[in-house]
Amino acid sequence: MNRTILKYELDLDFVLVAITTPLKDYKLCYQINKQLSVDFCKVAELELVFNGDEHPLFFSKYIYEESHTETIFYILANKGVDGLLIPEMRNVDFFLLIKNYIDKEDLQYFITGLNKISEVLVALEIEPKKLKSKENLIF
Repeated sequence: MNRTILKYELDLDFVLVAITTPLKDYKLCYQINKQLSVDFCKVAELELVFNGDEHPLFFSKYIYEESHTETIFYILANKGVDGLLIPEMRNVDFFLLIKNYIDKEDLQYFITGLNKISEVLVALEIEPKKLKSKENLIF
């Protein structure tokens, strides 16, 4: 009998920036909006269910879309009421997830702008492929 094996690989077509800050989500987005002249708005929370029997976990989510480049920016809280979005990154408070294309200069502009916010301790790009819980970032 022949066997067919299906190999499954996640499409991680996004850029990920880890942000550590003591600010609440709405204050962080306000500071980012002011610093970078963008317009992050709160949208429905990201809902994750790990097992069918468990209650879902909710994480705050903000969105900003650049109409001329069609690049979509998300601010995602790493810490929800009942758990972590990416458990292996306990020290990270938020993630900036950038979908569609962003060039290196624009990405560096965003990271530099984030680091200029006095309450942001650190903001740096991380490689999503190296995360164990990378499937939590696909929505």
